[in-house]
Amino acid sequence: MKVKISEVFRNLSVTKRVILGSITLLVMGYMFCLPRQLFHVPYSTVVTARNEELLGARIASDGQWRFPPRNTTPEKIKHCLITFEDKHFYHHWGVNPLAIGRAVYQNIKNKRIVSGGSTLTMQTIRLARNKPRTFGEKIIEMIWATRLEFRASKEEILSMYISHAPFGGNVVGLDAAAWRYFGHSAEELSWAESALSTAATVVGAVVLGASYVWGIGTARSWLNQKENRKGNVFTVIGRALDDIGEDMSQSPSNFLRDVVSTAAVVGLAPVSVVLMLI
Repeated sequence: MKVKISEVFRNLSVTKRVILGSITLLVMGYMFCLPRQLFHVPYSTVVTARNEELLGARIASDGQWRFPPRNTTPEKIKHCLITFEDKHFYHHWGVNPLAIGRAVYQNIKNKRIVSGGSTLTMQTIRLARNKPRTFGEKIIEMIWATRLEFRASKEEILSMYISHAPFGGNVVGLDAAAWRYFGHSAEELSWAESALSTAATVVGAVVLGASYVWGIGTARSWLNQKENRKGNVFTVIGRALDDIGEDMSQSPSNFLRDVVSTAAVVGLAPVSVVLMLI
């Protein structure tokens, strides 16, 4: 004998009805909480040749050099980014409980915010929402991040992030940064250029701003905090190269000098000076 759902619901007590209704609303809210289109931003008009060489580009209407979103992430950028920012990226569902717990502990211990515990997926949501950083906003980022993991693949999430991450000044996204700073496509970035690009997404704005406005000392102090918390970015990236079996013919110090010289060549003098002081 078939039992109708309506009859089962009517036979429940008021308390159970309220609980069941609340759970249903929460599930429905979770299913539809994430907008169909995450990013609502204008993009630059880009003209390329058949071989994908850049012929020209026009700045976006909001004054940003933001090239159209990528569908893939270059392997070198992927390894550098994941190693420094979210080494457990392929093993969590948008939120890393261990990273959140560590961040809470560090913040309580230091009596100030020194760590956010955000995953790359959460950072992607933050870029899309572009809201002030508050506790409530962090909760929303966590919820949306887990929902995004159900909708998109890891590779798609990486592409979203790298296409909308700031690279200093009014340069947004990996493609715009590759052409602006290095004069070639993102697929042609060397390990040193990939390392510098990765650093730009993490410390670029702070390093540039602190170097110009407050001086090298402040920028170096901030970088030291990063180093104490996660390890020097280039040391970590060097370990990443070892982990993936890359044959590094140069020593770590030479690799670092390569990154520094690359920064100087492309005009990121404040970054190169700070790096030489580390």
